[in-house]
Amino acid sequence: MRLLDLLHPHLDGVTEVVDATGGGLPIGPYLHLPEGVRLRPSPPGDGEPVGGGRLALLSYGPDPARHGDEGACLAALRRMRPGGKGLIVFGHPGAELPYHRLLDSLVAQRCQVLRAAALDYLHLHGGAVFTCTEALLPLLDPAGRPVPGGDATALRLAGEYVLAEFVSRAERARLLELERRHEEDRRALEAPRDGTDGERAGAVTRERDRLAADLRRARERIGVLEARIAMLQGSTSLRVGQALVSAARSPVRGAKRLPGELYGMWRGRGKGGRPSAPPAGAAAPVADPAADGHLHLAHRAFTAGPRDRLVVAGVLDAATAADFGHDAVVNRALPHDARQVAERTDPDVLVVQLSACLSGPWAHTGTGAAPDLDRRLAELLAAAHALGRTAVLWRDAPASAAPGLAPFPWDAVLDGDTGVQPARLDPATVDRAGLREIFVSRATRVRLSELARIAGAPDPLDARRVAVLSAPRDDAEISRLVAQVMAQRHRPAEVLVPAPGPAYAELTAGGVTVRAAADGPGAPWIADWSDLAEERSAVHLLDLMCAQECSGADAVAFSAHTAGFVPHVNGFRPALVRRTLWPSPGAGRLFTIRPEEVR
Repeated sequence: MRLLDLLHPHLDGVTEVVDATGGGLPIGPYLHLPEGVRLRPSPPGDGEPVGGGRLALLSYGPDPARHGDEGACLAALRRMRPGGKGLIVFGHPGAELPYHRLLDSLVAQRCQVLRAAALDYLHLHGGAVFTCTEALLPLLDPAGRPVPGGDATALRLAGEYVLAEFVSRAERARLLELERRHEEDRRALEAPRDGTDGERAGAVTRERDRLAADLRRARERIGVLEARIAMLQGSTSLRVGQALVSAARSPVRGAKRLPGELYGMWRGRGKGGRPSAPPAGAAAPVADPAADGHLHLAHRAFTAGPRDRLVVAGVLDAATAADFGHDAVVNRALPHDARQVAERTDPDVLVVQLSACLSGPWAHTGTGAAPDLDRRLAELLAAAHALGRTAVLWRDAPASAAPGLAPFPWDAVLDGDTGVQPARLDPATVDRAGLREIFVSRATRVRLSELARIAGAPDPLDARRVAVLSAPRDDAEISRLVAQVMAQRHRPAEVLVPAPGPAYAELTAGGVTVRAAADGPGAPWIADWSDLAEERSAVHLLDLMCAQECSGADAVAFSAHTAGFVPHVNGFRPALVRRTLWPSPGAGRLFTIRPEEVR
């Protein structure tokens, strides 16, 4: 909710708003006061009472430099007189608001809270409207209808007070219990580091690491020796010696075959030691892939350059890897090259998908039926941790299907499916409300964003950032632009205007960057907001971005007559276009959707 939505219904009879916030956060530009209501700052030490026709603007929060001092807020409350109104904004999140520290002052000044609501700003999380009255006013129900006054109001207040205290007491007890358990767990984790158990655990860990390193070196040595043996077996010197030994063991038959074999070796010289064609009737030799003495490793999706995308490596099934590949660089690790993939591709995060451990190359991992695969997975995790990377278990199947995965050293565990890839959906056939729900909470890009947050990697949701391009000409158009942008369910990241200024302070408070249009957009998408007389619903940008992710188009436009890709862009005015094609979207693919009211 915006601040004006909370305040304006209570401005009846108010001609002056007294700003007594006293902090470094200017709240006046958020109010958009109507004509006939002026805003007057209240300097420190101002003792003028706030009575009929006036409304006090107060601020209360954890940061005195931004929200003002608590003492100044309480002093301003003592200035309230019958008929005066007030609006107090909170810097505390709703669940952390210490309202009891204000309640006594409100009651002492006979101030009744009329309405409280959450606010959608970065540093202001809520607000409440109150009035100073000599008689108890009727309460409002959740629908905004007044509750019958008199005894009914008093009974409602008394009952709600007792029940709210009961609920909050239970929540506080639960919070204290969670804090106690957290402290016990912390002590349990820290205790082994200082005692003999910690020394013993450290010794075991070091010994395990040493044995693992020795085993790895032994296997590498075995691989080198096997390659050398293969080279020796194909060498001419060994084959000549074998031919001579064979002839010496059977002089009668060997003496006749020896000249032909030596001649065949001579004919095959200079050809990498490949043997000549076998004699008639002899079995053809089986080709040895390591006969040339080289071992090869195929690297998939390896990139060099600035890393601006999430890089994922791990145990994934083919469908999930394909879906992730739309928004990340994906390297599937197979049992034979898992450790090498982790070491050579240097991923941001290592992901092990539980369902991928139930079928495919990693089938039966974590079930106890494939100890060799469990060992290879342990090596993969050890390689990731050695690189300082995060290892995540993605439980998209019941944990009981592979109980052996739980003991592995995971840094994080994600529960749930891997999301829906919008590119697999047809926006013309899927319900619009369903598309919005998928886009906001169930899309693969949203799931990957959780993964990127855990790993501290580039956020795939940055690809959804939109810059709104507009040119308001007066205060009325600025107010309309601010109202439309703040109402968007998919809020833009930037607003580009000819001259940024204090009039756009509410957008900045709402997390929207306001920039000069001459500087150019930084977001990957641009929305045309030039016509401020056009009505734009709260799902305007949400529908455009849904259509873009489903279609993969370079531009999206609204059309009452057609939906889908259109061959000619010139007949449409795109409402959303890729930044690289602005302001000439004719070279891109255009996708059209019907406005909400036409569907």
